[in-house]
Order: sequence, then structure tokens, then C-alpha cells
Amino acid sequence: MPSPGLPPPAAALLADVGALRRSYARLIALSSTLRHLDQVLAVCLASGHYTLDPAPATSLLVRYAALRAPPRQLLRLFRAVPNPDRFIRNALLRSLPSLRPDLLFPCPDSFSFAFAATSLNSSSSRGGIASGSASARALHGLAVAAGYAGDTFVASAFTKLYSTLSRGDDARRVFDAVPSPDTVLWNTLLAALSGSEAMEMFVRMVRAGSAQPDSTTLSSVLPAAAEVADVTMGRCVRAFGEKCGLAQDEHVVTALISLYAKCGDMECARHLFDRMVAPDLVAYNALISGYSVNGMVGSSVELFKDLVTLGLRPTSSTLVALIPVHSPFGHEQLTRCLHAYVVKAGFDANAPVSTSLTTLYCRLNDMDSARKAFDAMPEKTMESWNAMISGYAQNGLTEKAVALFQKMQALNVPPNPLTISSALSACAQLGALSLGKWVHKIISKENLELNVYVMTALIDMYVKCGSIAEARRIFDRMDNKNVVSWNVMISGYGLHGQGAEALKLYKDMLDANLLPTSSTFLSVLYACSHGGLVEEGRTAFRSMTSDYGFTPGIEHCTCMVDLLGRAGRLKEAYELISEFPKNAIGPGVWGALLAACMVHKDAELAKLASQKLFELEPENTGYYVLLSNLYTSKKQYSEAAGVRQEAKSKKLVKTPGCTLIELGDKPHVFMAGDRAHPQSDAINSYLEKLTTKMIEAGYRPDTEAALYDVEEEEKEHMVKVHSEKLAIAFGLLNTEPGTEIRIIKNLRVCLDCHNATKIISKVTQRLIVVRDASRFHHFRDGICSCGDYW
Repeated sequence: MPSPGLPPPAAALLADVGALRRSYARLIALSSTLRHLDQVLAVCLASGHYTLDPAPATSLLVRYAALRAPPRQLLRLFRAVPNPDRFIRNALLRSLPSLRPDLLFPCPDSFSFAFAATSLNSSSSRGGIASGSASARALHGLAVAAGYAGDTFVASAFTKLYSTLSRGDDARRVFDAVPSPDTVLWNTLLAALSGSEAMEMFVRMVRAGSAQPDSTTLSSVLPAAAEVADVTMGRCVRAFGEKCGLAQDEHVVTALISLYAKCGDMECARHLFDRMVAPDLVAYNALISGYSVNGMVGSSVELFKDLVTLGLRPTSSTLVALIPVHSPFGHEQLTRCLHAYVVKAGFDANAPVSTSLTTLYCRLNDMDSARKAFDAMPEKTMESWNAMISGYAQNGLTEKAVALFQKMQALNVPPNPLTISSALSACAQLGALSLGKWVHKIISKENLELNVYVMTALIDMYVKCGSIAEARRIFDRMDNKNVVSWNVMISGYGLHGQGAEALKLYKDMLDANLLPTSSTFLSVLYACSHGGLVEEGRTAFRSMTSDYGFTPGIEHCTCMVDLLGRAGRLKEAYELISEFPKNAIGPGVWGALLAACMVHKDAELAKLASQKLFELEPENTGYYVLLSNLYTSKKQYSEAAGVRQEAKSKKLVKTPGCTLIELGDKPHVFMAGDRAHPQSDAINSYLEKLTTKMIEAGYRPDTEAALYDVEEEEKEHMVKVHSEKLAIAFGLLNTEPGTEIRIIKNLRVCLDCHNATKIISKVTQRLIVVRDASRFHHFRDGICSCGDYW
């Protein structure tokens, strides 16, 4: 029937065009390969329909994208259309893996901005955070200027984009600009938020009543409750689901299983699983993961066997859930078997599976196997880089952690906050200030200065590399400090012997209405201990229990014994130990008492403390060394010989002392009596001249702890070539006058080196910063920041 108002030829022509479009649409829909589409495209081009009618061109472009045609081919198809309309522009925006801003113009609509945001979201998940954030803000600004700030479709796309970029505040602002958010927008925001924020938003959604929650809503909020282990909130959500008829949805049930599992209620999790008529693979994965997380490795393996018996095919998610990352010890054989299964099933190149294996091996301290699993991945994800770098850092292989991070940078892989935090941790352990400053520049480049975890790690790095002033400057500039940030700064002042500053900062923290944690009190007690602030430490210890209800742990009790012991109140410290709960008395407590006995020359109490330590940690050489040195200093040579002989009979070897100094960005390590350094002759010659100046300034070698069976002259030579002195001499030789010298000693600095460094700082007019196993010492003009209290 011809359309009214049109002449018969025109109506016939329109009918022909419609029929032709339907034919093309049917052929395009039936095409299952790129070769099929190429044939349809050839016909369309040969007939001239491709350039005359945008409908087939749009359909072809969408189908090519669905069949994963390369972006350059999609762009060629688009450019072949002489006058592309808005529909084909939007189709291309939706199909490209990265944003092409020119496709938005000249007449963007809500679909244009939504598709552009989705495209940018896809590219940002693969690229750098900094560039993605800048592009997101620019695109969002265009959408707002075009009047689409209140459009729910556009808002959902931008909310998801900001979530990918870890910009939760911006996601909230997008949501708040929409007057009547629909269920999809609510769900998108819930998925973007984490923990308590998501739960608060869910409550707000229910109270508002303008959008009806669906199964996706519950599936988004339940993982948030699981994240903060809020089983009560999870049960409330479940009750809400029952009321709304959503509780039996398989996605909701699976989310509930995961919630109960993460909250440790495996009985409820298993009950829900058993009630499912035909649990799918996702439900199996959730329960297997729950068993693994809760240390029930045997149950997870049995459930995995059931899954295979039923004919379900394990996926990478199944294997990630099964690998006992949370309970690695005692399951080494299972780990090897699982690794073999992973290789046999062809999952060894799968990034999540290999990352789980890497993490597991790192926790078992099998770093060679961890690196093999890491290297087996052809395409490494951010999580895999993080697992390997943090594994190296946590197992003390700091140089390898830094080297791998440098390799990551050389490959132009943009780091995320966790990568940066792991690299900073390695720099802090290594004391590599130059490397730490390099990482600081990367933080600025990647626009991570607003991330509280990164900035807290940066403060910790500067603290442990000796730059307490720089750490404080960064701390003061932070707008979003959390309690961990405060704890790190308070602890930093303690590490540098600035107890009064630590207490002042603790007071500022309380004035800022932040509740202290158990770690806060540990930092305060540590600062009091190293600053000789006995009464202040007592007050903090009492406040911890009476005002805040914390039960003192082993570390708190150790700090209190250390506090009293350093102050010479040995009897009081010993009596305090008897008041502690039994589970709070560990090697650290008796070790602190033994160290105090060494300082104050109490051999009788030292013997008692050492007997406890030999029972608790019979393989720790340090306790034998301390007791032997104490006997030697009191000229009780036979007792010292007996202690040394006992250690020798157990084949215990003393940890050799070594000192590191950075020159430029290159580390130099010295051992006692070291002659291996290329500048060894020059260092020893300089040290001879320096020693002469030191003696003229009043220095006298302290040989108390040197071996008792050698001549005094030989003892003086032994202490003269300690690693600290060699490192300081090297630094003085190779830096300009007035340059600060920084060294790191792996053991506690000895009394002679401490006295010598005071004199060296005076005769050379240098600031010398020494980090030993216990704390920092800042030597200037013959005075140490510790006030000889260490």
C-alpha cells in the first residue's frame, strides 16, 4: 500500500530501499566470520549502496566490531562513508578500543557521550591513571556543557569510568548531579564504591524509594558487606531480598555464599550452597574460595573433586579459588600438585592463575619458583607485577624488588598505588634515598599524590632513609591523612629519637578527633623508649588499657620493658614482666631486658634473661653475642668463653656486620676489615690520618667488647676497621666538604663506633646520619641526637 502523500514512483522506491536494507541486515546478521562480512561488503560497495545508504554501513561496522575486526579496519569503513550521520559515528565510538574525540562532533547526543565514556573506560583500564583522569574530566566537561549532566544513561557511563580510574569522589559527584537516578545508575554507583560507602548508599537507595532495587543491586552490595566482614548487614540485605522476592536469584545466593565465607561462617555458606537445585560453576568457585580463605584447604580440595566428577570444567577462577594463598604453610606438596595441574590444563599462561601461584610461592619464601611462575606469563597484569615486586620486598630481597620495578618502568608499564607502595617499601628497607626520590617523581608523574596509601608509604620511606624533615613536610601537606599516616609519622619521630615531637604529634592526633589504634600506642611507647620518657610512656601504657580498652600485645610489653631497662630500672622491668599475661611474654620481652643488662652491666639478671631466651629461640646467635660481650666487659673471661663455646657447639654463626652508603645512586657495602673495595688503600690511608685528628680531639678507642685474648693494640686495630668507619671514610673521601653523610648498619652500632662518629662529625664539620638495627643517630658537632641514650 503506497504511503499517502507520495507519488507512486517515490513510494515504490522507498519500498525497494526498505527491502534492500532488510536483505543487507539479514545477510550481515547471518555472517559469522570476517570473511563472510568481507563478501557482503564487496557486494554493497560494488552496487554503490554502501556510500548511498548509511544503514548497511552502520550495521556492517557494528558486526565487524562484534567479530573483533582490528580498529584500523573499522576506521577505513567509517571513512568510506561520504556523509556519516550521528548513528554511524556513535556506532564507531562504541566499537573502538580507545577514544577518538573527533567522532563526537558536530552533533553529539547522549549516546555519543555514553559510548565515548565507555571507550575511554576500556583504554584507561589498560593505560596510565594520570592520562585517563585528565581525558575523563575533559570529556565529562563537554557532556555537562552539552546539557547531559542529568541524563541517567550518560551518568552511568561516567560513574563506571571514574570507578575504573579509582576516583570515587568524582563518581559520587556525577551521581549527585542526576535529579532522578534510575536503578541502573544506582547499581553502577554501588559497584563503584567499596565497603561501608556502598552499604550506606544502598540504605539511601532503599529510603529514597524512587528506584526499585533488583538482583544486581543486591549482588553489588553483598560483596561490599563481605569486604568489611559485616555479616549483620549481609543478613539485613538477605532479609530485604526475601521480602522483595530476590533472595532466590542465583547471583544473589552466590553473593551470600561469598559473604558468609568471608565472614568465617562456613556452615551458613555450605547450607545455602546445598539448597541450590543445580549450583553453577560460580557457586562452586565461591564456596571453594571460602574454604581456602578460612584455612579449610582439605574441604576446598574435596569440593573441587566433586566439581570435576560432575563434569563441570574448572576455569581460571576455580583454580585461583583453590590455590591455598591464605594458608600456604603445610601445603607445599599440594602447591606442587596444583602447579602441575595448572601446566597440564594449559592455565600456566593465564595471568590470574599464575599470579596466585606467584603470591603463594612468595609466601612460602620460594622465590625461585615464584619468579618462574611470573616469567611464564606472556602478558603480565598489574596484579602479577605487584605480586612479584611485593614478594621480593616482603622477603627482604629489596634489591631485586627495586630492579624489577625499574624493569617495569623501562617497559612503560604504568604502576598503580600498590606497585608504588611496594617499591617504596623496598627503598625504605634498603635505605636507598636516591631510589626513593626517583619513585617520588613517578608518583607526581602518575598523579598519585592524592592517594593516602601511597603518600603514607612515601612518608615511611623518607623516615627510614633518614629524611625526617622531608617526611614531615609531606605529612603536613596531606589533606586526607588516616590513622596509619599519623602512626607512621609518630613512629618516625621515635625512630629518630625525637620523643617529645612524637608525643606532641600524638596530642595533635587526639585533638583532630582521631581514635588511636593499638599500633598508635606501639609507636608512642617506642618513641618514649628511645627518648628516655619513662613517665610519659607509663601514662600512654595505662591510657591504652583504661581509656581505650586495648589489651597489651607482645610488642607493647616489649616496649615497656625496653623503656624501663634503658632508663636503668632493671629490677622494675623484671618485676613488670611477671605482671604481663603469659601470651604477651615472648623473646622480644626477654631480649629487651638482656640488651638493657648489657648497657647497665648487670650480669646476674642478664644470665637469667639469656636462659629464657636460649629456651625460646635457641638458634638466635645474637643473644649469645650479647651475653658474651657483657661478660667480657666485666672481665669475666671464663664465663664469656663458656658462652662462645656453647654457641660454637650448636654451630651458630654470628651475623656479620656490614654498612651501606649510597654515592649518587650507587650503593657501596663494607664489611669489617674490608679490603675488597677498589678504593680500599685510599680509604685506609685516609682513616689513619682521620684517626690521628680524632685522638687529638679527645677520642679514645673503646675495646671492651673486642676479643679478650688479644693484645690491646690489636683490639684498637679491630675496632678501627669496623664497617661503619670504613663507610664514613669512603663518604668523606668522595663528597664535597659540608655534604651530609648517610650510612646504614645491619646491626646495632657499637659503643666505640658511636663515640668515634661523634668525634668525626666534629673534626670534619659534617652531619652524619647513621641508621642501625634499632634507630637513627644524627651526629653533628660532636653530639648525637640520641643523647648517648640508645
